Amino acid sequence: MASDRESQLSERLVEREVVRQGNYMTFVRDTIADPEGRQHAREMVIHPGAVCIVALLADRQLPMVRQYRHAAGEVLLELPAGTLDRGPDGALEEPSHAARRELSEETGYRAAQWRKLAEFFTTPGFATELMHLYLATGLDRDPAYRGPMEDERLELVVLPLDEALERARAGAIRDAKSLLGLYLVDRLARAGEIDGLTAS
Repeated sequence: MASDRESQLSERLVEREVVRQGNYMTFVRDTIADPEGRQHAREMVIHPGAVCIVALLADRQLPMVRQYRHAAGEVLLELPAGTLDRGPDGALEEPSHAARRELSEETGYRAAQWRKLAEFFTTPGFATELMHLYLATGLDRDPAYRGPMEDERLELVVLPLDEALERARAGAIRDAKSLLGLYLVDRLARAGEIDGLTAS
């Protein structure tokens, strides 16, 4: 049950208009009522959710990908990531399964150990996308690797973790999920909370 303070901030959905149904996103215009009963319009993107993976090799190297992002208008350096698939029955795949699939598709690696680090909303002002962040260790080459999807153009870049962190601090990495993943793993390493990984 919502607290009194939450009730004073919460909005109630009155009506939803589907503006456009995309391949995996739905664009809607919601009419909401605020706590005083006044109605307002909210434009929103309904997103199935996604995964992001910090994958660490035994020598503190991590695979990242460079790819052109149309919305940003430039090539970005990012951690491997991808959207949750939706089955024929409409059900979303498990994030842990999606993380394994995306790591293989984008980097050609598989991992023996997986740890979920966080969940976070990427852009809660206008989208429902919930990102699931994982740490993957015990990496080796995936014999089932078939490359990225047909519509993806990716360049695999393997960097030392410390270099990736330096690039992040210098502003050369500008992708939010990648920044969060790198900084979180660095903090956990410094706290001794990742087996076999300590801050250099």
